[in-house]
Amino acid sequence: MANPFVHLELNTPDLAKAKAFYSALFGWQFQDMDMGPMGVYSTFKPDEGPGGGMMTMPMGNPGWLSYVGVKDINQSTDQARSLGASIILGPQEIPDIGWFTIFKDPTGCTIAIFQPK
Repeated sequence: MANPFVHLELNTPDLAKAKAFYSALFGWQFQDMDMGPMGVYSTFKPDEGPGGGMMTMPMGNPGWLSYVGVKDINQSTDQARSLGASIILGPQEIPDIGWFTIFKDPTGCTIAIFQPK
């Protein structure tokens, strides 16, 4: 597959409860990162497949967000827009990690793209 899923992210109203559930269900271990005013971001990496992160999102739609890997975040963002996507956020830099864009496809479904550094 040319552009695989590379990261999964859970936006949840209760981070502690979500971590306890997924830890018990899948054996995932989490590493917490203090993101300042944004709160705590907890990362996980299974033995196989893409890893991800979780964070508290008290408002908005809770759920999983999938990230697809791209080679050029700006070109891919522009291409998505030209194909009818509505850009929600991005391109946005994650210091020392890479860049991402979150958008809604023409059917209204949300997905993200990611370019590593």
